[in-house]
Amino acid sequence: MFSRYKKSDAKKPAKAGKSKVTPLPVAEPAAKPKSLRKANASPATVAPANKDLKRKEKLAEIRTELHKELLDSLNLAALENAPEADLRSEINAIVSEALEDMNVVLNRDERNHLNQELYDEVTGLGPIEPLLKDDTVNDILINGPQQIFIERAGKLELSDITFKDEKHLMRIIDKIVSAVGRRVDESNPYVDARLADGSRFNAMVPPIAVDGSLVSIRKFKKDKLGIDDLVNFGAFTEEMAAYLQAAVACRLNVIVSGGTGSGKTT
Repeated sequence: MFSRYKKSDAKKPAKAGKSKVTPLPVAEPAAKPKSLRKANASPATVAPANKDLKRKEKLAEIRTELHKELLDSLNLAALENAPEADLRSEINAIVSEALEDMNVVLNRDERNHLNQELYDEVTGLGPIEPLLKDDTVNDILINGPQQIFIERAGKLELSDITFKDEKHLMRIIDKIVSAVGRRVDESNPYVDARLADGSRFNAMVPPIAVDGSLVSIRKFKKDKLGIDDLVNFGAFTEEMAAYLQAAVACRLNVIVSGGTGSGKTT
Protein backbone atom coordinates (compact mmCIF):
# COMPACT_ATOMS: atom_id res chain seq x y z
CA MET A 1 0.00 0.00 0.00
CA PHE A 2 2.84 2.35 0.71
CA SER A 3 4.27 2.03 -2.82
CA ARG A 4 0.86 2.78 -4.38
CA TYR A 5 0.47 5.79 -2.13
CA LYS A 6 3.87 7.06 -3.14
CA LYS A 7 3.11 6.78 -6.86
CA SER A 8 -0.22 8.61 -6.57
CA ASP A 9 1.46 11.33 -4.56
CA ALA A 10 4.14 11.74 -7.21
CA LYS A 11 1.57 12.42 -9.98
CA LYS A 12 0.05 15.44 -8.25
CA PRO A 13 3.01 17.81 -8.60
CA ALA A 14 3.45 16.76 -12.24
CA LYS A 15 -0.05 17.95 -13.19
CA ALA A 16 0.19 21.19 -11.25
CA GLY A 17 3.69 22.02 -12.41
CA LYS A 18 2.74 25.20 -14.36
CA SER A 19 0.36 26.63 -11.76
CA LYS A 20 1.02 28.48 -8.54
CA VAL A 21 0.01 25.41 -6.60
CA THR A 22 3.48 23.96 -7.11
CA PRO A 23 5.03 25.36 -3.90
CA LEU A 24 2.35 23.70 -1.75
CA PRO A 25 3.95 21.43 0.86
CA VAL A 26 3.08 18.21 -0.91
CA ALA A 27 6.52 16.71 -0.22
CA GLU A 28 6.25 17.12 3.55
CA PRO A 29 3.32 14.74 4.06
CA ALA A 30 5.16 12.28 1.82
CA ALA A 31 8.23 12.56 4.06
CA LYS A 32 6.30 11.45 7.14
CA PRO A 33 5.28 8.05 5.88
CA LYS A 34 8.77 7.67 4.45
CA SER A 35 10.36 8.29 7.85
CA LEU A 36 7.80 6.06 9.50
CA ARG A 37 8.71 3.36 7.02
CA LYS A 38 12.35 3.58 8.05
CA ALA A 39 11.41 3.46 11.72
CA ASN A 40 9.36 0.34 11.11
CA ALA A 41 12.34 -1.31 9.46
CA SER A 42 14.53 -1.26 12.56
CA PRO A 43 12.45 -3.69 14.64
CA ALA A 44 12.46 -6.05 11.66
CA THR A 45 16.25 -6.08 11.67
CA VAL A 46 16.34 -6.68 15.41
CA ALA A 47 13.82 -9.52 15.24
CA PRO A 48 16.24 -12.19 13.96
CA ALA A 49 18.74 -11.35 16.70
CA ASN A 50 16.03 -11.61 19.35
CA LYS A 51 14.87 -14.87 17.84
CA ASP A 52 18.40 -16.29 17.92
CA LEU A 53 18.84 -15.14 21.52
CA LYS A 54 15.61 -16.80 22.59
CA ARG A 55 16.62 -20.00 20.84
CA LYS A 56 20.00 -19.98 22.59
CA GLU A 57 18.26 -19.48 25.93
CA LYS A 58 15.89 -22.34 25.12
CA LEU A 59 18.81 -24.59 24.18
CA ALA A 60 20.52 -23.69 27.46
CA GLU A 61 17.38 -24.72 29.36
CA ILE A 62 17.22 -27.99 27.42
CA ARG A 63 20.90 -28.67 28.08
CA THR A 64 20.44 -28.02 31.80
CA GLU A 65 17.43 -30.33 31.95
CA LEU A 66 19.24 -33.07 30.04
CA HIS A 67 22.31 -32.77 32.25
CA LYS A 68 20.04 -33.30 35.25
CA GLU A 69 18.37 -36.24 33.50
CA LEU A 70 21.76 -37.72 32.69
CA LEU A 71 23.08 -37.38 36.23
CA ASP A 72 19.87 -38.71 37.78
CA SER A 73 19.23 -41.68 35.50
CA LEU A 74 22.69 -43.02 34.62
CA ASN A 75 25.45 -44.67 36.57
CA LEU A 76 28.23 -42.45 35.28
CA ALA A 77 30.99 -44.42 36.99
CA ALA A 78 29.90 -47.60 35.20
CA LEU A 79 29.46 -45.87 31.85
CA GLU A 80 32.97 -44.42 31.94
CA ASN A 81 34.30 -47.89 31.09
CA ALA A 82 31.56 -48.74 28.59
CA PRO A 83 32.35 -49.03 24.85
CA GLU A 84 32.01 -45.73 23.03
CA ALA A 85 29.28 -47.04 20.71
CA ASP A 86 27.16 -48.23 23.67
CA LEU A 87 27.66 -44.97 25.52
CA ARG A 88 26.70 -42.80 22.55
CA SER A 89 23.66 -44.99 21.89
CA GLU A 90 22.54 -44.64 25.52
CA ILE A 91 22.99 -40.87 25.44
CA ASN A 92 21.11 -40.59 22.14
CA ALA A 93 18.20 -42.56 23.61
CA ILE A 94 18.04 -40.28 26.66
CA VAL A 95 18.14 -37.16 24.49
CA SER A 96 15.41 -38.47 22.16
CA GLU A 97 13.11 -39.36 25.04
CA ALA A 98 13.69 -36.08 26.87
CA LEU A 99 13.13 -33.94 23.76
CA GLU A 100 9.92 -35.82 23.02
CA ASP A 101 8.68 -35.24 26.58
CA MET A 102 9.52 -31.54 26.27
CA ASN A 103 7.91 -31.34 22.83
CA VAL A 104 11.10 -29.76 21.45
CA VAL A 105 12.48 -30.22 17.93
CA LEU A 106 16.19 -29.59 17.25
CA ASN A 107 18.02 -29.51 13.94
CA ARG A 108 20.80 -31.99 13.25
CA ASP A 109 23.67 -29.68 14.28
CA GLU A 110 22.00 -28.75 17.56
CA ARG A 111 21.22 -32.39 18.28
CA ASN A 112 24.79 -33.54 17.55
CA HIS A 113 26.23 -30.71 19.66
CA LEU A 114 23.97 -31.65 22.56
CA ASN A 115 24.90 -35.33 22.31
CA GLN A 116 28.60 -34.42 22.29
CA GLU A 117 28.21 -32.24 25.39
CA LEU A 118 26.58 -35.09 27.26
CA TYR A 119 29.23 -37.51 26.03
CA ASP A 120 31.93 -35.18 27.39
CA GLU A 121 30.01 -35.07 30.66
CA VAL A 122 30.44 -38.82 31.07
CA THR A 123 33.87 -39.49 29.59
CA GLY A 124 35.64 -36.16 30.08
CA LEU A 125 35.42 -33.05 32.21
CA GLY A 126 32.04 -31.80 31.11
CA PRO A 127 31.77 -28.24 29.76
CA ILE A 128 35.52 -27.56 29.87
CA GLU A 129 36.43 -30.61 27.78
CA PRO A 130 36.44 -28.57 24.50
CA LEU A 131 38.75 -26.02 26.14
CA LEU A 132 41.18 -28.76 27.16
CA LYS A 133 41.24 -30.04 23.58
CA ASP A 134 41.79 -26.55 22.15
CA ASP A 135 45.54 -26.14 21.61
CA THR A 136 45.20 -22.34 21.41
CA VAL A 137 44.02 -22.17 25.05
CA ASN A 138 46.84 -21.95 27.60
CA ASP A 139 44.95 -21.19 30.82
CA ILE A 140 41.45 -21.99 32.07
CA LEU A 141 40.30 -19.93 35.06
CA ILE A 142 36.97 -20.84 36.66
CA ASN A 143 35.41 -18.31 39.06
CA GLY A 144 32.34 -20.18 40.19
CA PRO A 145 29.98 -22.11 37.93
CA GLN A 146 28.90 -19.18 35.76
CA GLN A 147 32.21 -17.49 34.90
CA ILE A 148 35.07 -19.10 32.97
CA PHE A 149 38.02 -17.14 31.60
CA ILE A 150 40.51 -18.51 29.09
CA GLU A 151 43.92 -17.22 28.04
CA ARG A 152 44.92 -17.23 24.39
CA ALA A 153 48.19 -15.76 23.14
CA GLY A 154 48.69 -13.92 26.42
CA LYS A 155 45.20 -12.34 26.46
CA LEU A 156 42.36 -13.21 28.82
CA GLU A 157 38.85 -13.53 27.42
CA LEU A 158 35.51 -14.49 28.94
CA SER A 159 34.23 -17.81 27.63
CA ASP A 160 30.56 -18.46 26.91
CA ILE A 161 30.92 -21.90 28.51
CA THR A 162 29.39 -22.34 31.98
CA PHE A 163 28.53 -25.05 34.47
CA LYS A 164 24.93 -25.79 35.39
CA ASP A 165 25.45 -24.90 39.04
CA GLU A 166 27.91 -25.28 41.93
CA LYS A 167 27.01 -28.94 42.35
CA HIS A 168 27.90 -29.58 38.70
CA LEU A 169 31.25 -27.81 39.09
CA MET A 170 32.04 -29.76 42.27
CA ARG A 171 31.31 -33.05 40.51
CA ILE A 172 33.94 -32.24 37.86
CA ILE A 173 36.45 -31.17 40.54
CA ASP A 174 35.88 -34.41 42.46
CA LYS A 175 36.32 -36.38 39.24
CA ILE A 176 39.72 -34.76 38.64
CA VAL A 177 41.13 -35.14 42.15
CA SER A 178 39.79 -38.66 42.74
CA ALA A 179 41.62 -39.84 39.60
CA VAL A 180 44.94 -39.03 41.32
CA GLY A 181 43.95 -40.32 44.75
CA ARG A 182 43.23 -36.90 46.28
CA ARG A 183 40.14 -35.39 47.84
CA VAL A 184 38.73 -31.91 48.32
CA ASP A 185 36.02 -30.90 50.80
CA GLU A 186 35.35 -28.53 53.69
CA SER A 187 38.09 -30.08 55.80
CA ASN A 188 40.55 -30.01 52.88
CA PRO A 189 39.38 -27.07 50.73
CA TYR A 190 42.55 -26.62 48.65
CA VAL A 191 44.07 -29.17 46.30
CA ASP A 192 46.77 -29.42 43.62
CA ALA A 193 46.79 -32.13 40.99
CA ARG A 194 47.77 -32.94 37.43
CA LEU A 195 45.47 -33.91 34.60
CA ALA A 196 46.12 -36.90 32.38
CA ASP A 197 47.76 -34.66 29.76
CA GLY A 198 50.12 -33.14 32.36
CA SER A 199 48.24 -29.87 32.84
CA ARG A 200 48.52 -28.33 36.31
CA PHE A 201 45.27 -28.18 38.26
CA ASN A 202 44.50 -26.10 41.35
CA ALA A 203 41.13 -25.86 43.09
CA MET A 204 39.67 -24.08 46.10
CA VAL A 205 36.21 -24.87 47.40
CA PRO A 206 34.03 -23.43 50.19
CA PRO A 207 34.51 -22.32 52.90
CA ILE A 208 37.68 -20.57 51.68
CA ALA A 209 36.07 -19.94 48.26
CA VAL A 210 33.20 -17.73 49.38
CA ASP A 211 31.37 -17.10 46.07
CA GLY A 212 31.76 -20.53 44.53
CA SER A 213 34.55 -22.98 43.82
CA LEU A 214 37.67 -21.66 42.07
CA VAL A 215 39.70 -23.65 39.56
CA SER A 216 42.90 -22.91 37.67
CA ILE A 217 44.14 -25.19 34.89
CA ARG A 218 47.53 -24.43 33.37
CA LYS A 219 48.07 -26.23 30.08
CA PHE A 220 51.45 -26.79 28.45
CA LYS A 221 52.29 -26.33 24.81
CA LYS A 222 52.82 -29.48 22.81
CA ASP A 223 55.40 -27.83 20.55
CA LYS A 224 58.00 -26.96 23.19
CA LEU A 225 60.97 -24.79 22.28
CA GLY A 226 64.51 -26.13 22.35
CA ILE A 227 67.66 -24.18 23.10
CA ASP A 228 68.36 -23.76 19.37
CA ASP A 229 64.92 -22.16 18.97
CA LEU A 230 65.72 -19.68 21.74
CA VAL A 231 68.95 -18.73 19.99
CA ASN A 232 67.17 -18.31 16.66
CA PHE A 233 64.50 -16.13 18.29
CA GLY A 234 67.15 -13.93 19.89
CA ALA A 235 66.25 -14.88 23.46
CA PHE A 236 69.72 -16.39 23.93
CA THR A 237 73.09 -15.60 22.44
CA GLU A 238 75.32 -18.46 21.33
CA GLU A 239 77.55 -17.81 24.34
CA MET A 240 74.61 -17.93 26.77
CA ALA A 241 73.37 -21.19 25.25
CA ALA A 242 76.83 -22.78 25.50
CA TYR A 243 77.15 -21.66 29.14
CA LEU A 244 73.72 -23.09 30.04
CA GLN A 245 74.48 -26.39 28.33
CA ALA A 246 77.77 -26.63 30.24
CA ALA A 247 76.02 -25.85 33.54
CA VAL A 248 73.45 -28.60 32.94
CA ALA A 249 76.12 -31.08 31.80
CA CYS A 250 78.09 -30.42 35.00
CA ARG A 251 74.89 -30.81 37.08
CA LEU A 252 75.21 -27.34 38.60
CA ASN A 253 72.33 -25.72 40.44
CA VAL A 254 70.28 -23.57 38.04
CA ILE A 255 67.53 -21.13 39.03
CA VAL A 256 64.83 -20.41 36.43
CA SER A 257 62.60 -17.46 37.35
CA GLY A 258 59.91 -15.47 35.62
CA GLY A 259 56.31 -14.37 35.74
CA THR A 260 53.24 -16.48 35.04
CA GLY A 261 53.16 -17.64 31.45
CA SER A 262 56.71 -16.51 30.72
CA GLY A 263 57.84 -20.04 29.77
CA LYS A 264 59.62 -21.33 32.87
CA THR A 265 58.34 -24.86 32.31
CA THR A 266 58.03 -25.01 28.54
